[in-house]
Amino acid sequence: MAERGLAPDRSVLVHLYPDGPCTETGVLLSDGGRVYDFELTYDREKAGADRWANIAYWHDITDRWQEKPFRQEISDAFIWRPPVCCTILAADEATTA
Repeated sequence: MAERGLAPDRSVLVHLYPDGPCTETGVLLSDGGRVYDFELTYDREKAGADRWANIAYWHDITDRWQEKPFRQEISDAFIWRPPVCCTILAADEATTA
C-alpha cells in the first residue's frame, strides 16, 4: 500500500477473499475517498508467501464502485473509515502556498 501512496492506518480494507489457488481479490478505500479494486498473487506452497504477495493489478474504481458486487460494503466503508486529520499547521501551509 505504501508503494501506492496509501497509509494502512488510514485506509479501509473493504473485502479480501481467495480467488484461485494463488490469488486473492479485494477492494480498498483510501483515506482520500478513492476506491481501488486489486488482486494479490503469491505462491501458497512457499513458507511465508502471504507476507510477500505481489499486486497483480490495481484499478481505481472510484467513479464506478456503485456498479460492483460489493457496493453495500463499500458504501458502509465510507461511514467507518478513519477521519482525515487536519492540523492548524497544515491549514496554514495550504493558505500560504
